Amino acid sequence: MKRREFLSNAALIGAGSAMGVPAILTSCAGSPKTTAKTYTPEELGMYSFVDSAPDGKPLNAALIGCGDRGTGAATQFLSAGPNLKIIAMADVFPDRMNNSIGILKEKFNNDVPEQNRFLGFDAYQKVLAMPEIDVVLIATPTHFHPEHLKAAVEAGKHIFMEKPAAVDPMGIRTVIAAAKAAKTKGLSIVTGNQRRHSRAYWEAYIKVRNGAIGDIISGSAHWDQGAWWNKRHRPEWSDMEYCIRNWFNIKWLSGDHLLDQGIHNIDVVTWFMGMKPTQATGFGGRAQRLTGDIFDFFSADYYYDKNRKMLATARQIDGCDNNVSEQVYGTKGMFSTKDDIIRLEDYEGNIIWAYDKEKNPEKNHYEQEHIHFVESIRLNKPINQAEDLAYSTLVAILGREAAYTGKLITWDEIMASDLRYGPETYAMGPLPDYHEGVAPRPGKAPSDPM
Repeated sequence: MKRREFLSNAALIGAGSAMGVPAILTSCAGSPKTTAKTYTPEELGMYSFVDSAPDGKPLNAALIGCGDRGTGAATQFLSAGPNLKIIAMADVFPDRMNNSIGILKEKFNNDVPEQNRFLGFDAYQKVLAMPEIDVVLIATPTHFHPEHLKAAVEAGKHIFMEKPAAVDPMGIRTVIAAAKAAKTKGLSIVTGNQRRHSRAYWEAYIKVRNGAIGDIISGSAHWDQGAWWNKRHRPEWSDMEYCIRNWFNIKWLSGDHLLDQGIHNIDVVTWFMGMKPTQATGFGGRAQRLTGDIFDFFSADYYYDKNRKMLATARQIDGCDNNVSEQVYGTKGMFSTKDDIIRLEDYEGNIIWAYDKEKNPEKNHYEQEHIHFVESIRLNKPINQAEDLAYSTLVAILGREAAYTGKLITWDEIMASDLRYGPETYAMGPLPDYHEGVAPRPGKAPSDPM
């Protein structure tokens, strides 16, 4: 696995590039401001929030990635409305696939035919070649998202893809190009940033865009919790098998937890602020983690035009106080989600607005995103969230790399970077460039004493 030195080797993608990278995020350049105009929910793109997707012609889906999250996505898709079925699966491990098949059969009487069960690193290509597949659910480790998304768009499938978008800038550019191609084909791409499928978040967003807290000044995003799952390297596992089975703790597969978990909160603040950062600094480290090669904690400072800022933190250490929340600060007040209460308040502590969960109970966001997905297909009103997720993921990548290197990194540098994590080819066997327990080490060690 090779990590290219992007700070010294970055070269801007030229105008002849198929991606058009330098110009892709201009829509996020400005901050929402207080204006005389009042935006309607429809103008801002709010979803319908129906309890079930409408009926229609049967939709046949393939699941790519049959682990816990993939199986969860499959159950949520099958629950989204009538006439939905999983008819094909792809994974690299037969035990994961068999477990997923058993769950879907028990809960939904959904059995995947033997001939439609594909194993191996090329299994996704085999399901995408099936003309009867309308929809693909991509829930593989994040490293594989860009290539799987690109192939699914080329095959003309509607796509649900889990977050984050990618683990590195090379992957981000692939996702952005695929998102643009999907728009020309009229394909829906719904991504796993569930907070964008919450009625409470949407109602707060509309109020913020309509000036309820004034002009945006700053934001903060936090996913601080206890230790997460990990798996030891068994003697019978090759390096590749170990990395994939323990993917969350492996840098080249997950992109570290500032991406995998922190992306939820970073995405919300990015959505509400409507701005791209100009640069970031950060720090982090490895203190308690038992396996893998990622950090235990992060803190990233993002800088925007006109002295605006965002702070993002992420931590996975037992015995510490937890904080999973987002805040956006304006000239008149703030938006806050701390303690699971979505509200706007002024700086005297007075509530400007709060979502009434008793009057308007929310459906589980994991379920709601699949209802929106199926609804968009059946009503021929495509949703395409891939570019938004790519932008938010790149914000997280910028903070992660600032922490990994101990350097100030600009948006232009990370956008143009040729940084890529992971092997060039995929096969079960050794990974000479992976070193268990060796996380990035920013800065320079002190010299030995005289």
